Amino acid sequence: MADDYLVRIGRLIRDARQHRGWTQLQLAEALATSQSAVNRIEKGNQNISLEMIARIGEALDSEIVSLGYAGPMHLRVVGGRRLSGSIEVKTSKNACVALLCASLLNSGRTILRKVARIEEVYRILEVLASIGVRARWINDGSDLEIVPPARLDLGSMDTEAARRTRSVIMFLGPLMHRAEQFEIPYAGGCDLGTRTVQPHMSALKHFGLELTATGGMYHAKVDASVSPTRPIVLTERGDTVTENALLAAARHDGVSVIRNASSNYMVQDLCFFLEELGVKVEGVGTTTLTVHGVPQIEADVDYSPPRIRWRR
Repeated sequence: MADDYLVRIGRLIRDARQHRGWTQLQLAEALATSQSAVNRIEKGNQNISLEMIARIGEALDSEIVSLGYAGPMHLRVVGGRRLSGSIEVKTSKNACVALLCASLLNSGRTILRKVARIEEVYRILEVLASIGVRARWINDGSDLEIVPPARLDLGSMDTEAARRTRSVIMFLGPLMHRAEQFEIPYAGGCDLGTRTVQPHMSALKHFGLELTATGGMYHAKVDASVSPTRPIVLTERGDTVTENALLAAARHDGVSVIRNASSNYMVQDLCFFLEELGVKVEGVGTTTLTVHGVPQIEADVDYSPPRIRWRR
């Protein structure tokens, strides 16, 4: 029985070492022992103390043995099986927060189906509620109905809730269509100031947004007469930067071209939602997006995430 346990422990150590990408010699050097000793341990041919197991686990950054835990510590996955079928999914977190911010573009009622009920979503909802947006869970808490007021109360924004989420930075794009001046707190309580928001500033300045960061707040001023005169090239291919540029372009009365855009799924989801609002977006899924904006959006929208099907 003892020999069997030594063999099983040796295999766990070997697997952890290989997962780390180390050779037996590298592990031996980390343990200040010989390669032959590591070889004997992995084959189950050497007695090993709990102290040595702990040292090996620390060296490999892997918990080899856990005391007092009844569940399985390791899983063996056998692949190569044919997969097919379909699943129903909720909106992803990254897509959902972008859609919540995008709901500020719409003066009508927005229903988002299959919303992920996670902390990031709750924080954005707290911020929306504080500025007058009415949001309620419907259909047994699966879907979310959002109804904005005629005029947002931006002066009453819940800054504490806003500081607990980095997604609040995506309020810049839609709010610039709702107010000539406004403030939002540093995203996620970040102390980096303008360095954190610089890519957003570079993108949104083409739509007349001037931003300064002082005293833990972003201070925004909007010049509605400014319009992009050439394609907007994002300084980084980030998801939130692309989404902010899309939100700004959505209600810009004209055609905006966004280059070096992120093509990730959450950006695509936002594009699909904007199209439900009447905004035409070309190039979805590529790094160049062409947005045909509309100056006013007042629509009752019922949006569901795209269905995912697996087949082979």
